[in-house]
Amino acid sequence: MSGQGGRLVLAATPMGDVGDASRRLREALGSAEVVAAEDTRRTRALAKALEVEISGRVVSFYDHVEAARIPQLVAEIEAGHTVLLVTDAGMPSVSDPGYRMVAACVERELPVTCLPGPSAVTTALALSGLPMERFCFDGFAPRKSGQRKQWLRTLVAEPRAVVFFEAPHRLADCLADAVAVLGPERRAAVCRELTKTYEEVVRGTLAELAAWAVDGARGEITVVLEGAQPVSADPADLVGEVEDLVADGLRLKDACAQVASATGASRRELYDAVLAARARA
Repeated sequence: MSGQGGRLVLAATPMGDVGDASRRLREALGSAEVVAAEDTRRTRALAKALEVEISGRVVSFYDHVEAARIPQLVAEIEAGHTVLLVTDAGMPSVSDPGYRMVAACVERELPVTCLPGPSAVTTALALSGLPMERFCFDGFAPRKSGQRKQWLRTLVAEPRAVVFFEAPHRLADCLADAVAVLGPERRAAVCRELTKTYEEVVRGTLAELAAWAVDGARGEITVVLEGAQPVSADPADLVGEVEDLVADGLRLKDACAQVASATGASRRELYDAVLAARARA
C-alpha cells in the first residue's frame, strides 16, 4: 500500500504550441517531488517557457532506462511523494514510456491519476474529415516493406478508422504499400507538425497522397486511414493475396487463415480456391 499522499501523475504535454499546456500541468511541474521525463532537457525547456520553476528532482525516464527507474519511482510514491511522469509531447503511455510504470503502481495498489491534454491521435482524427465514430490506434507502422504489407493486409476489412504514426523518410514507401494492399481509392489524411507553426493536413485517396508524398515530407507525421466499407469477399479474388503471403514465407494454411480473418471470406473456400488456381496454372 502507498504512503500518505503518494501517487503517480501522468501528464499530457504540448505537441508544439506551449499555449496548450493546462493550468494543472503548470501546477504539477512546480509542486511534484519527482518529475520523471522522457527528455529532461526538453522538460526543463518547457517549464522555462511556461515560467514555472521545477522544485522537485528531475530524473530521466525513456525506453532504455524505464525498467531500471520503475523500482526507484515506486519507492518514492510509497514514501508519500508525488511522481509526475511526462514525455516529450502528448500523452504518456501512448507510443511513449509510461504504461509499465502504471502497471507497477496498479500491482502495488498505488494511486494513479492523469492530467489530460494534447494527443496527436485524437487531434488527427478530428482534423481528418473522415468518419471516426469508431477508431483504433496502431502505433508506428512497421519499418520493413514486407512486414508493413502484412500489417496492411490486416486492415483490408477493418471497419474502424485507423490512426498510426510514421517517420517522414518512410512515408512515401508506406503510402505506396498502402495503395498496393488497400487499393488506390481508400481515403486517408496525413497530418504533419500538428499544432506547430507549419501544421499541414493533406486529405485525399491513398493514390493521391502517395503521389504527394514522393516529394518528401518533414516533421512528425500522423496518418488517419478510412475504415473499410463492408463488401462480400469472393475467395477467387483473394487468391493473389494468399499467394503473396506464401511467397513471404507463410504456410498456405496460415496464409489462408490470415486473409480470411482480414476479409471475412471462408477459410475453407479460400483454401480450395488457391488449390484450384494452382491446378489451372
